[in-house]
Amino acid sequence: MKKLLSIIILTFGFSVFAQKTATEKQIYTAMDAQAELFLKESKANSFSIGIVKDGKTYTRHYGEIDKGKGNKANNSTLFEVASITKLFTGTLMAKAVLDGKIKLDDDIRKYITGSYPNLQFNGTPVTIKDLVSLKSGFNKDLPDRSKLFKNRNDSLAFKVEKLEKAYTKEQFFKDLKSIKVETLPGTVYNYNNGTVQLAAHILENVYGKSYETLLKENILIPLKLNNTKLHINPNETIANGYDGNGVLMPFLPYSLWGSQGYLKSSLIDLTTFLKFELDKNNPLVQESQRDLLNNKTYWNAYFWDEVTVNHNGRNARKHGGAFGTQNLFWVFPDYNMGISVITNQGGENTYGNLYSAVQNLMDDLKPFGQKLIGREIEKKCFENIDSGIAYYKELKKNKPDAYNFSNESELNILGYKLMRSGAVASSIKLFQLYVSEFPNSANPYDSLAEGYFNNKEYALSKENYQKSLELNPDNSNAQEMLRKIEKIK
Repeated sequence: MKKLLSIIILTFGFSVFAQKTATEKQIYTAMDAQAELFLKESKANSFSIGIVKDGKTYTRHYGEIDKGKGNKANNSTLFEVASITKLFTGTLMAKAVLDGKIKLDDDIRKYITGSYPNLQFNGTPVTIKDLVSLKSGFNKDLPDRSKLFKNRNDSLAFKVEKLEKAYTKEQFFKDLKSIKVETLPGTVYNYNNGTVQLAAHILENVYGKSYETLLKENILIPLKLNNTKLHINPNETIANGYDGNGVLMPFLPYSLWGSQGYLKSSLIDLTTFLKFELDKNNPLVQESQRDLLNNKTYWNAYFWDEVTVNHNGRNARKHGGAFGTQNLFWVFPDYNMGISVITNQGGENTYGNLYSAVQNLMDDLKPFGQKLIGREIEKKCFENIDSGIAYYKELKKNKPDAYNFSNESELNILGYKLMRSGAVASSIKLFQLYVSEFPNSANPYDSLAEGYFNNKEYALSKENYQKSLELNPDNSNAQEMLRKIEKIK
Protein backbone atom coordinates (compact mmCIF):
# COMPACT_ATOMS: atom_id res chain seq x y z
CA MET A 1 0.00 0.00 0.00
CA LYS A 2 2.83 2.38 0.89
CA LYS A 3 4.52 1.54 -2.39
CA LEU A 4 1.33 2.26 -4.33
CA LEU A 5 0.87 5.56 -2.48
CA SER A 6 4.45 6.56 -3.29
CA ILE A 7 3.89 5.80 -6.96
CA ILE A 8 0.71 7.89 -6.97
CA ILE A 9 2.47 10.83 -5.27
CA LEU A 10 5.46 10.56 -7.61
CA THR A 11 3.20 10.38 -10.66
CA PHE A 12 1.21 13.40 -9.47
CA GLY A 13 4.44 15.30 -8.90
CA PHE A 14 5.68 14.57 -12.40
CA SER A 15 2.28 15.59 -13.79
CA VAL A 16 2.36 18.98 -12.01
CA PHE A 17 5.97 19.51 -13.09
CA ALA A 18 5.15 18.65 -16.70
CA GLN A 19 2.15 20.98 -16.65
CA LYS A 20 4.25 23.76 -15.13
CA THR A 21 6.98 23.27 -17.71
CA ALA A 22 4.41 23.28 -20.52
CA THR A 23 2.97 26.58 -19.24
CA GLU A 24 6.39 28.18 -19.07
CA LYS A 25 7.24 26.93 -22.55
CA GLN A 26 3.97 28.34 -23.91
CA ILE A 27 4.65 31.73 -22.33
CA TYR A 28 8.26 32.02 -23.48
CA THR A 29 7.37 30.80 -26.98
CA ALA A 30 4.68 33.49 -27.22
CA MET A 31 7.13 36.12 -25.93
CA ASP A 32 9.81 35.14 -28.45
CA ALA A 33 7.34 35.25 -31.34
CA GLN A 34 6.03 38.70 -30.44
CA ALA A 35 9.52 40.09 -29.85
CA GLU A 36 10.63 38.90 -33.29
CA LEU A 37 7.55 40.48 -34.88
CA PHE A 38 7.87 43.73 -32.93
CA LEU A 39 11.57 44.24 -33.73
CA LYS A 40 10.94 43.48 -37.40
CA GLU A 41 8.02 45.89 -37.78
CA SER A 42 9.29 48.71 -35.58
CA LYS A 43 13.02 48.51 -36.49
CA ALA A 44 13.68 49.25 -32.80
CA ASN A 45 16.95 48.23 -31.15
CA SER A 46 15.56 46.79 -27.93
CA PHE A 47 12.41 45.15 -26.62
CA SER A 48 11.60 43.84 -23.15
CA ILE A 49 8.55 41.84 -22.05
CA GLY A 50 7.32 41.19 -18.52
CA ILE A 51 4.33 38.94 -17.85
CA VAL A 52 2.62 38.13 -14.58
CA LYS A 53 0.37 35.09 -14.89
CA ASP A 54 -1.32 33.39 -11.95
CA GLY A 55 1.07 35.11 -9.56
CA LYS A 56 4.27 34.06 -11.32
CA THR A 57 6.59 36.45 -13.16
CA TYR A 58 8.18 35.87 -16.57
CA THR A 59 10.64 38.31 -18.17
CA ARG A 60 12.74 38.38 -21.31
CA HIS A 61 14.85 40.97 -23.12
CA TYR A 62 15.67 41.18 -26.81
CA GLY A 63 18.03 43.14 -29.04
CA GLU A 64 20.42 45.74 -27.65
CA ILE A 65 20.04 49.18 -26.12
CA ASP A 66 22.52 50.84 -28.50
CA LYS A 67 22.86 49.43 -32.00
CA GLY A 68 26.10 47.53 -32.50
CA LYS A 69 27.14 47.58 -28.84
CA GLY A 70 25.58 44.27 -27.78
CA ASN A 71 24.34 45.80 -24.52
CA LYS A 72 21.15 43.83 -23.99
CA ALA A 73 18.80 45.09 -21.29
CA ASN A 74 18.22 43.05 -18.14
CA ASN A 75 15.73 43.03 -15.29
CA SER A 76 17.55 45.87 -13.52
CA THR A 77 18.05 48.17 -16.52
CA LEU A 78 16.55 51.57 -15.80
CA PHE A 79 14.12 52.96 -18.39
CA GLU A 80 12.15 56.17 -18.51
CA VAL A 81 8.56 55.07 -17.90
CA ALA A 82 7.07 58.51 -18.63
CA SER A 83 3.29 58.55 -18.09
CA ILE A 84 3.28 55.27 -16.19
CA THR A 85 4.24 57.71 -13.41
CA LYS A 86 0.63 58.92 -13.51
CA LEU A 87 -0.54 55.56 -12.12
CA PHE A 88 1.64 56.11 -9.06
CA THR A 89 0.21 59.61 -8.66
CA GLY A 90 -3.29 58.22 -9.12
CA THR A 91 -2.65 55.59 -6.46
CA LEU A 92 -1.58 58.30 -4.03
CA MET A 93 -4.73 60.30 -4.83
CA ALA A 94 -6.84 57.17 -4.24
CA LYS A 95 -5.09 56.70 -0.89
CA ALA A 96 -5.85 60.31 0.04
CA VAL A 97 -9.54 59.62 -0.65
CA LEU A 98 -9.50 56.42 1.43
CA ASP A 99 -7.61 58.22 4.21
CA GLY A 100 -10.27 60.94 4.27
CA LYS A 101 -7.75 63.62 3.32
CA ILE A 102 -9.74 64.64 0.24
CA LYS A 103 -13.25 64.03 -1.05
CA LEU A 104 -14.00 63.18 -4.68
CA ASP A 105 -16.83 65.70 -5.00
CA ASP A 106 -14.88 68.56 -3.45
CA ASP A 107 -13.89 71.65 -5.46
CA ILE A 108 -10.16 71.27 -6.25
CA ARG A 109 -9.62 74.88 -5.11
CA LYS A 110 -10.24 73.73 -1.54
CA TYR A 111 -6.81 72.08 -1.66
CA ILE A 112 -4.83 74.54 -3.82
CA THR A 113 -2.72 77.34 -2.38
CA GLY A 114 -4.00 80.69 -3.65
CA SER A 115 -7.20 82.02 -5.20
CA TYR A 116 -8.40 80.71 -8.58
CA PRO A 117 -11.89 81.99 -9.45
CA ASN A 118 -11.25 80.91 -13.05
CA LEU A 119 -11.28 77.18 -12.25
CA GLN A 120 -15.01 76.69 -12.83
CA PHE A 121 -17.42 76.48 -15.76
CA ASN A 122 -20.50 78.67 -15.50
CA GLY A 123 -20.44 78.31 -11.73
CA THR A 124 -19.66 74.57 -11.74
CA PRO A 125 -16.26 73.91 -10.13
CA VAL A 126 -13.71 71.33 -11.19
CA THR A 127 -13.81 68.55 -8.61
CA ILE A 128 -11.19 66.04 -7.51
CA LYS A 129 -13.18 63.41 -9.39
CA ASP A 130 -12.96 65.44 -12.61
CA LEU A 131 -9.24 66.04 -12.11
CA VAL A 132 -8.18 62.39 -11.69
CA SER A 133 -10.54 61.26 -14.47
CA LEU A 134 -8.72 63.56 -16.92
CA LYS A 135 -11.92 65.51 -17.55
CA SER A 136 -11.05 68.86 -15.99
CA GLY A 137 -12.08 70.96 -18.99
CA PHE A 138 -8.78 72.92 -18.85
CA ASN A 139 -8.18 74.69 -22.17
CA LYS A 140 -4.41 74.14 -22.22
CA ASP A 141 -1.58 72.15 -20.73
CA LEU A 142 0.96 73.51 -18.27
CA PRO A 143 3.44 74.29 -19.65
CA ASP A 144 1.63 74.98 -22.91
CA ARG A 145 3.47 73.09 -25.68
CA SER A 146 0.81 73.47 -28.36
CA LYS A 147 2.82 75.93 -30.50
CA LEU A 148 5.84 73.62 -30.52
CA PHE A 149 3.75 70.62 -31.60
CA LYS A 150 2.45 72.46 -34.66
CA ASN A 151 5.83 71.84 -36.31
CA ARG A 152 6.77 68.21 -35.67
CA ASN A 153 10.33 67.41 -36.73
CA ASP A 154 13.54 65.88 -35.37
CA SER A 155 14.23 68.97 -33.24
CA LEU A 156 10.85 68.90 -31.43
CA ALA A 157 12.11 66.84 -28.48
CA PHE A 158 14.99 69.23 -27.88
CA LYS A 159 12.66 72.26 -28.01
CA VAL A 160 10.29 70.63 -25.50
CA GLU A 161 13.26 69.76 -23.29
CA LYS A 162 14.37 73.42 -23.28
CA LEU A 163 10.85 74.65 -22.46
CA GLU A 164 10.30 72.26 -19.57
CA LYS A 165 13.76 72.75 -18.06
CA ALA A 166 13.07 76.46 -17.76
CA TYR A 167 9.54 76.06 -16.37
CA THR A 168 9.16 76.78 -12.65
CA LYS A 169 6.50 76.25 -10.02
CA GLU A 170 6.09 80.02 -9.78
CA GLN A 171 5.29 80.15 -13.49
CA PHE A 172 2.98 77.14 -13.11
CA PHE A 173 0.78 78.88 -10.56
CA LYS A 174 0.85 82.11 -12.56
CA ASP A 175 -0.30 80.20 -15.67
CA LEU A 176 -2.91 78.34 -13.63
CA LYS A 177 -4.66 81.69 -13.09
CA SER A 178 -4.98 82.08 -16.88
CA ILE A 179 -6.55 78.65 -17.42
CA LYS A 180 -10.06 78.64 -18.87
CA VAL A 181 -12.41 75.77 -18.15
CA GLU A 182 -14.04 75.45 -21.56
CA THR A 183 -16.36 72.47 -21.03
CA LEU A 184 -18.52 71.23 -18.18
CA PRO A 185 -16.12 69.39 -15.85
CA GLY A 186 -16.49 65.63 -15.94
CA THR A 187 -17.84 65.46 -19.49
CA VAL A 188 -14.96 65.74 -22.00
CA TYR A 189 -11.73 63.72 -21.90
CA ASN A 190 -8.71 66.02 -21.87
CA TYR A 191 -5.26 64.46 -21.44
CA ASN A 192 -3.44 67.13 -19.51
CA ASN A 193 -0.07 66.85 -17.75
CA GLY A 194 -0.69 70.06 -15.84
CA THR A 195 -3.63 68.51 -13.98
CA VAL A 196 -1.39 65.65 -12.79
CA GLN A 197 1.19 68.15 -11.55
CA LEU A 198 -1.65 69.92 -9.75
CA ALA A 199 -2.56 66.60 -8.11
CA ALA A 200 0.96 66.41 -6.66
CA HIS A 201 0.55 69.91 -5.19
CA ILE A 202 -2.78 68.84 -3.64
CA LEU A 203 -1.15 65.73 -2.15
CA GLU A 204 1.62 67.81 -0.60
CA ASN A 205 -0.91 70.21 0.91
CA VAL A 206 -3.12 67.55 2.48
CA TYR A 207 -0.31 65.36 3.82
CA GLY A 208 2.27 68.04 4.62
CA LYS A 209 5.00 66.01 2.91
CA SER A 210 6.78 66.24 -0.45
CA TYR A 211 5.42 64.28 -3.39
CA GLU A 212 8.66 62.27 -3.56
CA THR A 213 8.42 61.36 0.14
CA LEU A 214 4.80 60.26 -0.30
CA LEU A 215 5.84 58.07 -3.23
CA LYS A 216 8.58 56.38 -1.22
CA GLU A 217 6.59 55.89 1.99
CA ASN A 218 3.36 54.64 0.44
CA ILE A 219 4.36 52.77 -2.74
CA LEU A 220 8.07 52.33 -3.45
CA ILE A 221 9.20 51.08 -0.04
CA PRO A 222 6.13 48.90 0.81
CA LEU A 223 6.21 47.20 -2.61
CA LYS A 224 10.04 46.99 -2.55
CA LEU A 225 10.36 48.81 -5.85
CA ASN A 226 14.08 49.39 -5.38
CA ASN A 227 14.72 50.37 -9.00
CA THR A 228 11.88 52.90 -9.25
CA LYS A 229 12.79 56.50 -8.51
CA LEU A 230 12.39 60.12 -9.53
CA HIS A 231 16.10 60.90 -9.27
CA ILE A 232 18.91 58.47 -10.04
CA ASN A 233 22.22 58.21 -8.19
CA PRO A 234 25.45 59.49 -9.83
CA ASN A 235 26.61 55.91 -10.49
CA GLU A 236 23.36 54.89 -12.19
CA THR A 237 22.49 55.19 -15.87
CA ILE A 238 19.25 55.21 -17.84
CA ALA A 239 18.86 53.26 -21.08
CA ASN A 240 19.37 55.50 -24.10
CA GLY A 241 16.31 56.16 -26.24
CA TYR A 242 15.91 56.83 -29.96
CA ASP A 243 13.24 58.22 -32.25
CA GLY A 244 11.80 56.27 -35.19
CA ASN A 245 14.72 57.37 -37.38
CA GLY A 246 17.35 56.14 -34.94
CA VAL A 247 18.29 59.62 -33.68
CA LEU A 248 19.46 59.66 -30.05
CA MET A 249 16.87 61.50 -27.96
CA PRO A 250 17.29 63.58 -24.79
CA PHE A 251 15.86 62.29 -21.53
CA LEU A 252 12.72 63.91 -20.16
CA PRO A 253 13.78 66.91 -18.07
CA TYR A 254 12.74 67.11 -14.44
CA SER A 255 10.00 69.69 -14.05
CA LEU A 256 7.88 70.84 -11.12
CA TRP A 257 6.89 67.72 -9.11
CA GLY A 258 7.64 65.07 -11.74
CA SER A 259 4.26 63.49 -11.01
CA GLN A 260 3.17 63.46 -14.64
CA GLY A 261 6.00 61.41 -16.12
CA TYR A 262 9.43 61.56 -14.55
CA LEU A 263 9.83 58.16 -12.87
CA LYS A 264 12.53 55.70 -13.95
CA SER A 265 11.96 52.02 -13.38
CA SER A 266 13.04 48.53 -14.38
CA LEU A 267 11.10 45.66 -15.90
CA ILE A 268 11.22 43.64 -12.67
CA ASP A 269 9.77 46.56 -10.70
CA LEU A 270 7.04 47.06 -13.29
CA THR A 271 6.04 43.40 -13.02
CA THR A 272 5.88 43.83 -9.23
CA PHE A 273 3.58 46.81 -9.81
CA LEU A 274 1.52 44.60 -12.17
CA LYS A 275 1.01 42.17 -9.28
CA PHE A 276 -0.13 45.05 -7.08
CA GLU A 277 -2.64 46.25 -9.70
CA LEU A 278 -3.96 42.68 -10.14
CA ASP A 279 -4.88 42.34 -6.46
CA LYS A 280 -8.68 42.46 -6.57
CA ASN A 281 -8.92 42.40 -2.77
CA ASN A 282 -6.74 45.46 -2.18
CA PRO A 283 -8.99 48.47 -1.35
CA LEU A 284 -6.42 50.86 -2.81
CA VAL A 285 -6.40 48.99 -6.13
CA GLN A 286 -10.20 48.82 -6.16
CA GLU A 287 -10.43 52.58 -5.61
CA SER A 288 -7.73 53.58 -8.12
CA GLN A 289 -9.37 51.55 -10.92
CA ARG A 290 -12.96 52.49 -10.07
CA ASP A 291 -15.51 54.00 -12.49
CA LEU A 292 -15.74 57.46 -10.91
CA LEU A 293 -18.10 59.12 -13.39
CA ASN A 294 -20.48 56.21 -14.03
CA ASN A 295 -19.40 55.71 -17.64
CA LYS A 296 -20.12 51.95 -17.40
CA THR A 297 -18.40 50.80 -20.61
CA TYR A 298 -14.99 52.47 -20.27
CA TRP A 299 -13.50 55.02 -17.92
CA ASN A 300 -10.22 56.64 -16.85
CA ALA A 301 -10.39 55.95 -13.10
CA TYR A 302 -7.36 57.61 -11.40
CA PHE A 303 -5.22 58.76 -14.38
CA TRP A 304 -5.48 55.47 -16.34
CA ASP A 305 -5.71 55.75 -20.14
CA GLU A 306 -8.66 53.39 -20.05
CA VAL A 307 -10.35 50.86 -17.81
CA THR A 308 -12.94 48.87 -19.70
CA VAL A 309 -14.90 45.64 -19.93
CA ASN A 310 -14.58 43.86 -23.27
CA HIS A 311 -13.65 40.47 -24.78
CA ASN A 312 -10.69 40.37 -22.38
CA GLY A 313 -12.90 40.89 -19.35
CA ARG A 314 -12.29 43.86 -17.12
CA ASN A 315 -8.89 45.35 -17.96
CA ALA A 316 -6.90 48.54 -17.39
CA ARG A 317 -4.29 50.09 -19.70
CA LYS A 318 -1.65 52.81 -19.41
CA HIS A 319 0.84 53.98 -22.03
CA GLY A 320 4.03 55.83 -21.21
CA GLY A 321 5.92 57.67 -23.92
CA ALA A 322 9.16 59.62 -23.51
CA PHE A 323 11.14 61.18 -26.38
CA GLY A 324 12.96 57.91 -27.03
CA THR A 325 11.21 55.27 -24.93
CA GLN A 326 7.71 53.84 -24.92
CA ASN A 327 6.07 51.30 -22.68
CA LEU A 328 2.64 49.78 -22.26
CA PHE A 329 1.34 48.59 -18.88
CA TRP A 330 -1.82 46.46 -19.01
CA VAL A 331 -3.63 44.38 -16.39
CA PHE A 332 -6.31 41.74 -17.05
CA PRO A 333 -7.67 40.84 -13.59
CA ASP A 334 -10.31 38.38 -14.86
CA TYR A 335 -7.48 36.28 -16.33
CA ASN A 336 -5.11 36.98 -13.41
CA MET A 337 -2.61 38.27 -15.96
CA GLY A 338 -0.65 41.46 -16.49
CA ILE A 339 1.74 42.47 -19.27
CA SER A 340 4.38 45.22 -19.39
CA VAL A 341 6.37 45.85 -22.57
CA ILE A 342 9.16 48.40 -23.07
CA THR A 343 11.17 49.57 -26.05
CA ASN A 344 13.77 52.33 -26.30
CA GLN A 345 12.13 53.81 -29.38
CA GLY A 346 9.75 56.75 -29.60
CA GLY A 347 8.65 56.41 -33.21
CA GLU A 348 5.32 57.38 -34.73
CA ASN A 349 4.14 53.77 -35.05
CA THR A 350 5.76 52.43 -31.87
CA TYR A 351 2.60 52.59 -29.77
CA GLY A 352 0.60 50.65 -32.36
CA ASN A 353 3.24 47.94 -32.44
CA LEU A 354 3.31 47.75 -28.63
CA TYR A 355 -0.49 47.57 -28.55
CA SER A 356 -0.50 44.71 -31.06
CA ALA A 357 2.22 42.86 -29.13
CA VAL A 358 0.23 42.92 -25.89
CA GLN A 359 -3.01 41.97 -27.63
CA ASN A 360 -1.29 39.06 -29.39
CA LEU A 361 0.32 37.86 -26.17
CA MET A 362 -3.05 37.96 -24.45
CA ASP A 363 -4.58 36.11 -27.39
CA ASP A 364 -1.93 33.38 -27.14
CA LEU A 365 -1.99 32.95 -23.37
CA LYS A 366 -5.55 33.37 -22.12
CA PRO A 367 -7.18 29.99 -21.44
CA PHE A 368 -10.66 30.99 -22.61
CA GLY A 369 -12.56 33.82 -24.31
CA GLN A 370 -12.81 35.31 -27.78
CA LYS A 371 -9.79 35.50 -30.07
CA LEU A 372 -8.64 38.49 -32.17
CA ILE A 373 -10.44 38.64 -35.51
CA GLY A 374 -7.92 41.05 -37.04
CA ARG A 375 -5.11 38.64 -36.32
CA GLU A 376 -7.09 35.73 -37.75
CA ILE A 377 -7.75 37.39 -41.13
CA GLU A 378 -4.43 39.27 -41.46
CA LYS A 379 -2.55 36.71 -43.55
CA LYS A 380 -5.42 36.32 -46.03
CA CYS A 381 -5.84 40.10 -46.29
CA PHE A 382 -2.18 40.52 -47.24
CA GLU A 383 -2.40 37.70 -49.78
CA ASN A 384 -5.68 38.89 -51.33
CA ILE A 385 -7.79 41.57 -49.72
CA ASP A 386 -11.06 40.33 -51.22
CA SER A 387 -10.43 36.83 -49.87
CA GLY A 388 -9.56 38.28 -46.47
CA ILE A 389 -12.79 40.28 -46.28
CA ALA A 390 -14.81 37.25 -47.44
CA TYR A 391 -13.14 35.19 -44.69
CA TYR A 392 -14.08 37.84 -42.12
CA LYS A 393 -17.73 37.70 -43.18
CA GLU A 394 -17.71 33.90 -43.16
CA LEU A 395 -16.35 33.77 -39.61
CA LYS A 396 -18.80 36.40 -38.39
CA LYS A 397 -21.68 34.38 -39.81
CA ASN A 398 -20.54 30.91 -38.70
CA LYS A 399 -18.43 31.59 -35.59
CA PRO A 400 -19.74 34.83 -34.06
CA ASP A 401 -18.80 33.83 -30.51
CA ALA A 402 -15.30 32.55 -31.28
CA TYR A 403 -13.79 35.88 -32.32
CA ASN A 404 -13.98 39.47 -31.11
CA PHE A 405 -16.04 41.39 -33.64
CA SER A 406 -17.04 44.18 -31.24
CA ASN A 407 -13.71 45.98 -30.82
CA GLU A 408 -13.35 48.38 -33.73
CA SER A 409 -9.60 48.81 -33.23
CA GLU A 410 -9.11 45.33 -34.72
CA LEU A 411 -9.96 46.38 -38.28
CA ASN A 412 -8.34 49.79 -37.82
CA ILE A 413 -4.97 48.33 -36.83
CA LEU A 414 -5.02 45.86 -39.72
CA GLY A 415 -5.96 48.60 -42.19
CA TYR A 416 -2.97 50.69 -41.15
CA LYS A 417 -0.68 47.68 -41.40
CA LEU A 418 -1.78 47.30 -45.00
CA MET A 419 -1.30 51.00 -45.65
CA ARG A 420 2.20 51.10 -44.14
CA SER A 421 3.19 48.10 -46.27
CA GLY A 422 2.31 50.07 -49.40
CA ALA A 423 -0.96 48.23 -50.11
CA VAL A 424 -3.03 51.43 -50.12
CA ALA A 425 -5.82 50.07 -52.33
CA SER A 426 -6.19 47.06 -50.03
CA SER A 427 -6.24 49.31 -46.97
CA ILE A 428 -9.08 51.32 -48.52
CA LYS A 429 -11.14 48.14 -48.98
CA LEU A 430 -10.42 47.11 -45.40
CA PHE A 431 -11.40 50.57 -44.12
CA GLN A 432 -14.60 50.37 -46.16
CA LEU A 433 -15.41 47.17 -44.26
CA TYR A 434 -14.49 49.02 -41.04
CA VAL A 435 -17.01 51.77 -41.87
CA SER A 436 -19.76 49.29 -42.71
CA GLU A 437 -19.19 47.44 -39.42
CA PHE A 438 -19.11 50.59 -37.26
CA PRO A 439 -21.18 53.20 -39.15
CA ASN A 440 -21.91 55.32 -36.07
CA SER A 441 -18.29 55.76 -35.01
CA ALA A 442 -16.15 58.69 -36.18
CA ASN A 443 -12.80 56.90 -36.40
CA PRO A 444 -13.63 54.49 -39.28
CA TYR A 445 -14.46 57.46 -41.55
CA ASP A 446 -11.26 59.21 -40.48
CA SER A 447 -9.19 56.12 -41.37
CA LEU A 448 -10.97 55.61 -44.69
CA ALA A 449 -10.44 59.29 -45.49
CA GLU A 450 -6.70 58.88 -44.86
CA GLY A 451 -6.64 55.90 -47.20
CA TYR A 452 -8.31 57.92 -49.95
CA PHE A 453 -5.96 60.85 -49.28
CA ASN A 454 -2.89 58.64 -49.70
CA ASN A 455 -4.42 57.33 -52.92
CA LYS A 456 -4.91 60.94 -54.10
CA GLU A 457 -8.69 60.54 -54.20
CA TYR A 458 -9.23 63.89 -52.56
CA ALA A 459 -12.99 64.26 -53.12
CA LEU A 460 -13.68 60.95 -51.39
CA SER A 461 -11.17 61.82 -48.67
CA LYS A 462 -12.94 65.13 -48.03
CA GLU A 463 -16.34 63.43 -47.91
CA ASN A 464 -15.21 60.96 -45.24
CA TYR A 465 -13.36 63.52 -43.13
CA GLN A 466 -16.53 65.59 -43.11
CA LYS A 467 -18.55 62.56 -42.00
CA SER A 468 -16.03 61.91 -39.24
CA LEU A 469 -16.40 65.51 -38.07
CA GLU A 470 -20.19 65.18 -38.02
CA LEU A 471 -19.85 62.28 -35.61
CA ASN A 472 -17.00 63.85 -33.63
CA PRO A 473 -16.79 67.66 -33.92
CA ASP A 474 -13.61 67.61 -31.79
CA ASN A 475 -11.66 65.59 -34.36
CA SER A 476 -8.75 67.99 -34.87
CA ASN A 477 -7.02 65.63 -37.30
CA ALA A 478 -10.02 65.75 -39.65
CA GLN A 479 -10.09 69.55 -39.42
CA GLU A 480 -6.40 69.78 -40.29
CA MET A 481 -6.69 67.30 -43.16
CA LEU A 482 -9.64 69.16 -44.65
CA ARG A 483 -7.53 72.31 -44.72
CA LYS A 484 -4.76 70.37 -46.49
CA ILE A 485 -7.24 69.06 -49.08
CA GLU A 486 -8.49 72.59 -49.78
CA LYS A 487 -4.92 73.78 -50.37
CA ILE A 488 -4.28 70.88 -52.75
CA LYS A 489 -7.47 71.56 -54.69
